[in-house]
Amino acid sequence: MAIKVSLVEDSDQLRGTMARVIGRADGFECVSQYGNAEDAIEGLPKDRPNVVLMDINLPGMNGVECVRKLKQSLPETQVIMLTAYEDTENIFASLAVGASGYLLKRSSSAEILQAIKDVLKGGSPMSTHIARKVVQSFQRSGASQQATENLSQREQEVLDLLSQGLIYKEIAEKLGISYETVHTYVRRIYEKLQVRTRTEAVAKFLRR
Repeated sequence: MAIKVSLVEDSDQLRGTMARVIGRADGFECVSQYGNAEDAIEGLPKDRPNVVLMDINLPGMNGVECVRKLKQSLPETQVIMLTAYEDTENIFASLAVGASGYLLKRSSSAEILQAIKDVLKGGSPMSTHIARKVVQSFQRSGASQQATENLSQREQEVLDLLSQGLIYKEIAEKLGISYETVHTYVRRIYEKLQVRTRTEAVAKFLRR
């Protein structure tokens, strides 16, 4: 079954290029394209893509606000932000409202397709620089240990590796367990922490 991808990007040229890359790749389908956030918010709930590639700097409503609104109606859809450069504040704001990672617009076709696969396996494509900024921000916020005290030792190990940016397959190899077992642990973690996304789970873990 093909991975359904939608694009939200105001540059006609870049949007067209990415649509062709996705449409020609085996196992991928570009189901829709939007040039602004307003049209995307109206159309994406009907398209129901697995992954959305979202420009941060859109005309009118920006990509960060668009993600915040979309996650309310499409909580399971993974969002990867598109940015021309590492705009730390906007990237962090995107992650905080539910995006799973980001891609630089100059990324190669192979990098784009790999990032789409990774987010569906529990990964968060982002540079070490941005990941460190995110971790530092969560650590500065402080908070009690209550959020994670109900997790088992193995669940805390899995969440620790998630917070380091590892995908499910890498976690399975590191802990010597199966991919399916990692998936089960992550589902239990989400239930115990009362969260719906990797970003929310990691945020609670880093605040402990």
